[in-house]
Amino acid sequence: MFAWSLAHLKPYRGRVVAAALLSLLEIGLAALGPWPLKLVVDNVLGTHPLPALVARALGPLAELGVVTLLVTIVVAGMLVQVLTELVRVAHTQLQVEMGQRVVYDLRARLLAHLQALPLEHHIRARTADSVYRLDADAYCVNDLIIGGAFPLTMAALNLTVMFIILVRLDAALALLSLAVAPFLYLSLRYYSRRMTDRAERVKERESSLVERAYEILSSIGAIKSFTRERHELDRFVRIGDETMQARLRLTWQESLFSVCVTVITLAGTALVLTMGGLHVLHGTLTVGSLLVVTAYLAAVYNPLSSIAHTTGSLQHAFVSVRRVREILALAPEPFDEPGAIEASTIRGEITFDHVGFAYDDSRAVLTDVSFTAKPGEMVALVGLTGAGKTTVVNLIPRFFTPTSGQVLIDGVEVVRYGLRSLRERIAMVPQEAVLFNGTIGDNIRYGRPDATDEEVRAVAKAAHVTPFVDRLPHGYDTPVAEAGASLSGGERQRLGLARALLKQAPILILDEPTSALDAISEEAVFDALRTLREGRTTIVIAHRLSTIRDASRILVLHEGRLIAQGTHDELMASSELYRRMCARLSVGRSLDEPESVDEMLKALA
Repeated sequence: MFAWSLAHLKPYRGRVVAAALLSLLEIGLAALGPWPLKLVVDNVLGTHPLPALVARALGPLAELGVVTLLVTIVVAGMLVQVLTELVRVAHTQLQVEMGQRVVYDLRARLLAHLQALPLEHHIRARTADSVYRLDADAYCVNDLIIGGAFPLTMAALNLTVMFIILVRLDAALALLSLAVAPFLYLSLRYYSRRMTDRAERVKERESSLVERAYEILSSIGAIKSFTRERHELDRFVRIGDETMQARLRLTWQESLFSVCVTVITLAGTALVLTMGGLHVLHGTLTVGSLLVVTAYLAAVYNPLSSIAHTTGSLQHAFVSVRRVREILALAPEPFDEPGAIEASTIRGEITFDHVGFAYDDSRAVLTDVSFTAKPGEMVALVGLTGAGKTTVVNLIPRFFTPTSGQVLIDGVEVVRYGLRSLRERIAMVPQEAVLFNGTIGDNIRYGRPDATDEEVRAVAKAAHVTPFVDRLPHGYDTPVAEAGASLSGGERQRLGLARALLKQAPILILDEPTSALDAISEEAVFDALRTLREGRTTIVIAHRLSTIRDASRILVLHEGRLIAQGTHDELMASSELYRRMCARLSVGRSLDEPESVDEMLKALA
């Protein structure tokens, strides 16, 4: 995990080198820090002569009296401390900047990979969990390297430098200061495993809490309409309590570990002070030297204690690294085959040749489906819920890959086209139009950002968007609220249709494009579609009788099989299921109503 995390610092080698140099300078200044105090105690206030090196450095100042010498050494010590703080500030700023850059780089990589994953993954995975990994888990490299490996390395360097100086001052005290090392190691080994398990639990519960909040806020309309606010709050509070308990259990382990490390380092300090005091009493060590030893012990033990206090964060980082790597290990959508064909010149003739499809070897969703849709035709797909209509249209832009048979465009299997170029030649309008933050004009241009204002207005007029946009104070520059909440369902659907038309793709896929429109708007949109579909292959999932009647050809799907196809009149004469569906639609009842499904199945039996 450290190797994987360190690889993210490669683009910032220069900053890493600068941070290393600042660390060395900070350690050097820390090593100098205690010496002015020793000089004051032993050589100014005491009777010991100045060391020859210090006397030469001070020059004439050393002969100007005790007061001058005292002020000089105190000022020098203060300057060392100020310089140490300035270096520490620069070091901290550099580390934070580097850490933030790594976090945002990893977030961008994660988002790019999530977008590259197959649609099947996003159908099965929890959106909130992906968002949590993108937001919170992306800090793993910063926490593990910047907040863990760097301080540990600095503590090790500190220990080495201070130990060498301690050996020169008093070898016995130096060796005695290492007595804490085995106990620290055993404590770390004992508690780290416990904290890792609890950190994993905290991550899982926090992810569930985010998912609960995401579901509540995205479904706020339904919650209010059923007055279920108290119920949802209770569910959120229950998960929140579980998360809090998991966090408290982790914090308890962190606190126990911190207390253990503090006690060990205090015992080590007390032992060294006791032995050092005895050496002072025996005259083998000066008081100033004992103060230097004490300062160095603090310089060594404080980073160790700091690491102990943040060990919980390190365990969080390890867990987050695993979670991030789990996402990055998922296989993205199939890459283009060697010599992939550009789809920029396709006409749009779609052929399904004995196509079958199943999710993960489960029950077949499609079985032996064959049909052809030619440019200029509008082919409608009808059937009960679960018949496979959406799966059929998702196979065309390669959201899924058939488990048997072939899907061809202009006689070429879709897998032979470049994935990006293929999807650029297909325009899709889902039943629930997806709108993004930005203006109405931005949303229409989403598929063609370079479209002119005139082109935007032309497709807006064709999709019957103009009447409601003209009433808005800022027209096409009017901001759209989150997910289009400020617009009605019909207005959102018309914007989605305008966006698809602006793309000028030879293949147009519609999921009941007029389901949220009134009768007048529906007729206007159909008039536009009759004109705009000329030369285009239009596939429409139909749930309304008006859409079915306007189709060139109708495909009737039942339990994943294509059981009939033809015009409306032909199917009324030949297909019992189709007649039943039309009967339901003619009185305004949905094909998806459970009772209508039961009645149709009984009729088929």
